[in-house]
Amino acid sequence: QVTLGESGGGLVQPGGSLRLSCTASGSIVNINTMGWYRQAPGKQREMVAVITSDGSANYVDSVKGRFTISRDNAKNTVVLQASSPKAEDTAVYYCYARITIPISSIKGELTGDYWGQGTQVTVSS
Repeated sequence: QVTLGESGGGLVQPGGSLRLSCTASGSIVNINTMGWYRQAPGKQREMVAVITSDGSANYVDSVKGRFTISRDNAKNTVVLQASSPKAEDTAVYYCYARITIPISSIKGELTGDYWGQGTQVTVSS
């Protein structure tokens, strides 16, 4: 019912720019949190950056000062901008969102975690 569509992945040069965008679509009451996780080969998935509906953001230490996360609530979109990507940033990036959806059958709501399909980001010369 809810889909997270990702765009912006691909090959990026070190010191270049990277912009990842994720848009949530479907029947949505609220998007509490949106952000990006990543998983490099042989490593566990880690949070890169998340942002709440009121604009509070958190970053993993390794990207602080280099990555910026923002969101457009009206468009249900979150954007991750990397101003100085490094080879160590190479990973599959997954959009994440904690979303409240309507459950019409019970006239209620349900909050859960949703994930995008993942997009490969490769930082290399």
